[in-house]
Amino acid sequence: MLRSQQLPSTNNTILTDDEIVDLASRILFRRLKREGKITSPRSTVDFLKLKLGSYEKEVFSIIYLSNNNEIIEYKELFFGTINSASVYPREVVKDVLRVNAASVILAHNHPSGSVEVSTADKLITGKLIKALSLIDVEVLDHLIIGNSYASFAELNLLAQLKQEVECLDVIKLHG
Repeated sequence: MLRSQQLPSTNNTILTDDEIVDLASRILFRRLKREGKITSPRSTVDFLKLKLGSYEKEVFSIIYLSNNNEIIEYKELFFGTINSASVYPREVVKDVLRVNAASVILAHNHPSGSVEVSTADKLITGKLIKALSLIDVEVLDHLIIGNSYASFAELNLLAQLKQEVECLDVIKLHG
């Protein structure tokens, strides 16, 4: 049970839905941090569903991790429209360097509820894998949050994209 000083006083007022969701997401984030390391997508997905699930527009976020997969920070970086968000690898790299992360978990929501992985999702993930690999930062997963979730790692898409990036680099070196 949380001590009362950990949560803001409500002064016997009724909290709005948004305030409850905000408090719940803070509690889940504290739990993630208290557990120390991210070891499975499940607890991460629960947190991300609270953070991203209510948005009516696409939001691209990142969980920054240390070299021991300890959470450094969660940040929502890009805000888009009802069906897309522009993601800029340069800005991602700058922010990863700002917090000195060793690895990241990428995430975004699909306001439609569908968690189908689109071609655009694969393309930006590949670009981010390539950009971050140049500064020795590993992408551990890309999660899509909707009515359920899709994990690039669980679907083996992450390994496939990493292999494609490595192959392209080898071709460029020998070409």
